[in-house]
Amino acid sequence: MARAKLTAGRIRDFECPEGSAQAFLWDSDVPGFAVRATPGSSTRAFIFQGRLNGKALRVTIGDSKVWGIDEARAEARRLQTLIDKGIDPRQEKAERRAAFAAAEEQAAAQVVTVGEAWASYVAARSPKWGEHHRRTHEKAVLPGGERITRGRKNGQGEKTLPGMIHPLLSMRLADLDADRVKAWMEECNARGATQAALMFRQLRAFVSWCDEQKSYKGIVHADACHNREVRDEVRTAKPKSRALQREQLPLWFEAVRKIGNPITAAYLQAALLTGARREELLGLKWTDVDFQWNSLTIRDKVEGERVIPLTPYVASLLRGLKRRNDTPPAEYRILHGKRIKNDLEAWEPSTWVFSSPAAQSGRLQEPLKPHAMAMQAAGLPPFSIHDLRRSFGSLTEWTETPTGVVAQIMGHKPSATAEKHYRVRPLDLLRMWHTKIEGWILEQAGIEQPAQDAAQPLRVISSTTAA
Repeated sequence: MARAKLTAGRIRDFECPEGSAQAFLWDSDVPGFAVRATPGSSTRAFIFQGRLNGKALRVTIGDSKVWGIDEARAEARRLQTLIDKGIDPRQEKAERRAAFAAAEEQAAAQVVTVGEAWASYVAARSPKWGEHHRRTHEKAVLPGGERITRGRKNGQGEKTLPGMIHPLLSMRLADLDADRVKAWMEECNARGATQAALMFRQLRAFVSWCDEQKSYKGIVHADACHNREVRDEVRTAKPKSRALQREQLPLWFEAVRKIGNPITAAYLQAALLTGARREELLGLKWTDVDFQWNSLTIRDKVEGERVIPLTPYVASLLRGLKRRNDTPPAEYRILHGKRIKNDLEAWEPSTWVFSSPAAQSGRLQEPLKPHAMAMQAAGLPPFSIHDLRRSFGSLTEWTETPTGVVAQIMGHKPSATAEKHYRVRPLDLLRMWHTKIEGWILEQAGIEQPAQDAAQPLRVISSTTAA
């Protein structure tokens, strides 16, 4: 190979001969150091070529317009030194690039905000959550502000507070340490200890998830929610004990049955008489209702699904909703004083038992407000939907129903080995007790229970499946 001392002029005048893929002008001062030219290109590149373990290797140093000749010679000597030590310069270069990329990634991660990480967390985990759990996470980060309330004069609205986690969203994830969480918990406790404890559990799960992710590990303070001072700020919620008393049943049923929306009224009565959770009933579809076998299939948060009896009074409520749901609207409707024709060809019955045409989901969303108004009119406390579930469990003691039967109807997890593995109750057995419970509650309310439909053949429901 021809060698010559590389100079700026020689590099500028060096060209690749026609018909060649590339050409090299080798430096006479440093072995293995050269400048490379390619056809039709004015760009020249410094390269180094050597041998490692008997095999030739070539490394591109850089563009001759960027690298000075002396700098490139020094780099060529450094590469030869690596080879003399048995180090592959290509591997060393790849490692330096990887280290640089990692440093850049780490620097970018340092500016990630809690809000950005929270969005990734929700997107990754929400498919495994129930609807209620998903909504609590959405509410936790709402910005708050003014909400216009229908019926208020002059467009006046009511102020809504931001979600408790919202104040943390704009800060860097790297700054979310135990001191910041402690100060945040103090602010949350001022708004309500029970809700603050819920928000703390959500934040703790979020921090744990971040610590498991490659993108955030080493940035997030994994112990931010485990510090003793932080945990001391999480106040233990007192067990709730509000439930309907036997003597309150007549007033409660009278008030609920007067609610103008028959779907809401039916939902509230079914909630009390089945002991089901709020979202379990709201998510009920007509395909889950079996009038032939007198059963309800409920999507259970514990085991995924359970089958409970469809008792006579609840069945009569649902039959009324079914007739209402399957009846097409009138040909015309009145809107703002105008007679408008309904699109009967596009109409179809709702798939939801407790439907709501005004809701985006097509089903009832918020039954608590009309219930609270009914309770106020009746002079009763503002029972929540979960209070009705607690009421069902409490009132069953008057009928001396076995606790295992009550737990299976309500969807509680079996608490004893016998219940888990040695109790297989047929649906008819559950129906016998459930009908007795419903009959007793209606009797106390002064309401006559409808006649029970003719018995069907037995269906065996395992307590391990239903509970």
